[in-house]
Amino acid sequence: MPVTSHLPGWTHTYSGKVRDLYVPDGSPSTAAHGDVVLVVASDRVSAFDHVLDPGIPGKGVVLTQLSLWWFEQLADLVPNHVVSTDVPAQVAGRAMVCRRLEMFPVECVARGYLTGSGLAEYRVSGSVTGIPLPAGLVDGSRLPEPIFTPATKAELGEHDENVPFETVVGVVGADTAATLRELTLAVYGRAEAIARERGVILADTKLEFGTDPTTGAITLGDEVLTPDSSRFWPADLWQPGRAQASFDKQFVRDWLTSPSSGWDRASDSPPPSLPTDVVARTRDRYLDAYERLTGASLTV
Repeated sequence: MPVTSHLPGWTHTYSGKVRDLYVPDGSPSTAAHGDVVLVVASDRVSAFDHVLDPGIPGKGVVLTQLSLWWFEQLADLVPNHVVSTDVPAQVAGRAMVCRRLEMFPVECVARGYLTGSGLAEYRVSGSVTGIPLPAGLVDGSRLPEPIFTPATKAELGEHDENVPFETVVGVVGADTAATLRELTLAVYGRAEAIARERGVILADTKLEFGTDPTTGAITLGDEVLTPDSSRFWPADLWQPGRAQASFDKQFVRDWLTSPSSGWDRASDSPPPSLPTDVVARTRDRYLDAYERLTGASLTV
């Protein structure tokens, strides 16, 4: 999805893998909001640090609406950056007006199940980011308790890197690092319980926090608990020891690494275009995740 270059009252300043950011242009329509940014979720989809083509129709709406729903469920645990959903008509449903935060340069990851990069690290060292885990765990194993496994934030095209907690301490200080860990695990615990009630396993999730410059409070930013930033599995199909059925973009990752894609991930070549059926089935998974978690339907 191309960037919407002109939005009344807003000026485009940055585009990430999925989101586009705008700042107020000083007109009366935006001046009253204060120091804010307009966060627009596109239909772009990324995997293995590449933005893929084509996008997933309606994905931006799902990400935004699910994030808003989760922010409400978590409001008593941690403040969030949402100010308003009064946005230009061109991006209605997929945009939020948000307080500008001083973001911490850390991906705050909570894992309740072993899979993905955590599983790869465990197979080598028996631990994840320096946290020792019991022997004999397999893909999809539930951990004895959720763990905080932070990562460094990567630039577009670069790879996030799992790091030990001590690295976070070195970046943000001991007290802030401890608070980020506590908040991440609290959010995961609340969300995991809510999802489980709805027949969905929240295997892991990635959160981003920043400091509100006005209040000084550590605040939840970016998106939260969407299929882009979390692994969601149907609880009735969970079976440790194999790849799990999922409601997230793991379906895209699996296709890219399958022989049918013809892509060599180790090469410098860009990924191939996604086939029509992969796009359609991924879209269905995002919508299914929204509907199962919220209990509401979404038209996109």
